[in-house]
Amino acid sequence: MSLSVSNCPRCGKLFAKGLHDICPSCVKEIDLQYEKCLKYLREHRKCTLQELSEATEVSVKQITKFIREGRISIDNNPNMSYACELCGASITTGKMCDNCRSGLLKDANHLKEDQARGQAQQSQEEKIGFNIKDRLQDRR
Repeated sequence: MSLSVSNCPRCGKLFAKGLHDICPSCVKEIDLQYEKCLKYLREHRKCTLQELSEATEVSVKQITKFIREGRISIDNNPNMSYACELCGASITTGKMCDNCRSGLLKDANHLKEDQARGQAQQSQEEKIGFNIKDRLQDRR
């Protein structure tokens, strides 16, 4: 039986890897930050992400992570939004705004069409060509 140990990416302490990728003290700290955010949101439904961060002293990045993980729901907080991962536009769900999502889908469809055209062209070229071995066999 081997024990897997690692340095915590947040604080640098050595810890035994288990359920989390960070040490137990950092897990506790994150849970306390989460509780602070929840408590503040219950009392201040109309706050923005920046206001929440300033009031709780929890980074915007960590709050955004809570939202993306589904730990914090912003459905009841009309002024709460966070940045799209690609362009930085304000969004309330997911990781990308609608414009980036549609652009990504468009690019994926173009790539799929290009691959289909390439395969069609390759199969057509195979039909046109001939094998020299077949021509030599015909002469015998």
